[in-house]
Amino acid sequence: MLLIPAIDLKDGRCVRLRQGDLDDATIFSEDPTSVATHWLDLGARRLHLVDLNGAVAGKPKNESLIKAIVNAVGDDIPVQIGGGIRDLDTIERYLDFGISYVIIGTAAVKDPGFLHDACGAFPGNIIVGLDARDGKVATDGWSKLTKHDVIDMAKKFEDYGCEAIIYTDIGRDGMLSGVNIEATVRLAQHVRIPVIASGGVTDLRDIEALCDVEEEGVEGVILGRSIYEGTLDFAAAQQLADDRAP
Repeated sequence: MLLIPAIDLKDGRCVRLRQGDLDDATIFSEDPTSVATHWLDLGARRLHLVDLNGAVAGKPKNESLIKAIVNAVGDDIPVQIGGGIRDLDTIERYLDFGISYVIIGTAAVKDPGFLHDACGAFPGNIIVGLDARDGKVATDGWSKLTKHDVIDMAKKFEDYGCEAIIYTDIGRDGMLSGVNIEATVRLAQHVRIPVIASGGVTDLRDIEALCDVEEEGVEGVILGRSIYEGTLDFAAAQQLADDRAP
């Protein structure tokens, strides 16, 4: 099980949101680069960055900081980035300075042709972020709930050639209320590509539950508020995941 610390960037700081609400942000660090090296030192094998300002603006807004984080961790671990990615030039620029995976969320739902082009132009580098509530896909920072079924959309995007799917239960994100294991497994069972869980992780019990379903296709999980507020010890969680590896 791949445990992926999240570093959400807003106004140059590392923050965490509750249910995607930019007005409900907790600042955890004024120095996101040191946060990145902290997780690296604790054994992280991938980092998850989100440009929150970029997600709102529809274009990168923390690019110099993202570049600094990539330089700080070097070639030690892959870094994935989401938020405000709306064109192929942005993807190419991120990949050129060392990002391993680019996450396309709202743009994939609103403009599937863009996602198709991205998967064709950058095979192996594109991850789709699907955020859902009650099985329906949400867009625009979770402010709009569509009529699209999350499983149908995941299967369509799989056919485009995306590398993996990050599935976020938006009712649980940032709430420390537990992972929606059932919905995550249901999605993983309907696609062949890996699914990465997101939203609601609280403590080691969630990591145990995810390890139990790893063979269903749930490859990893993104960790946010739990590791920043201390309800989950990252090093202990990584050790548990390693011990439970199939």
